[in-house]
Amino acid sequence: MISRTRRQQTRQRKHERVREKVSGTAERPRLCVYRSLSHIYAQVVDDGKGITLAAASSLDKEIKDKLAFGGNKDAATEVGRLVAARAKEKGIASVVFDRGGYIYHGRVKSLAEAAREAGLQF
Repeated sequence: MISRTRRQQTRQRKHERVREKVSGTAERPRLCVYRSLSHIYAQVVDDGKGITLAAASSLDKEIKDKLAFGGNKDAATEVGRLVAARAKEKGIASVVFDRGGYIYHGRVKSLAEAAREAGLQF
């Protein structure tokens, strides 16, 4: 059985490899995802300036009351919709997707598809 710290180190190395190639600009910021066992987080980042333009998580007040648990696909879908809505309010229509070293499956995929349905292009 692979230990928890070993899995985290492996994911971190994958994420570093991806970040060598994926970078957010002012025109196309980076939509990055972080998931824990209990919650999921997403933020839109301009790497040129080093600032977060929009963010959402399963801990936000608008979502938290609707959800029974913050670490499932339903929560990821709601977070994807919310981060897309907040990005569109700031005038962001197109982003680069950064899956954070996670496999594009399950919660990460649900978040990405919900953000696409809400109007973000990537």
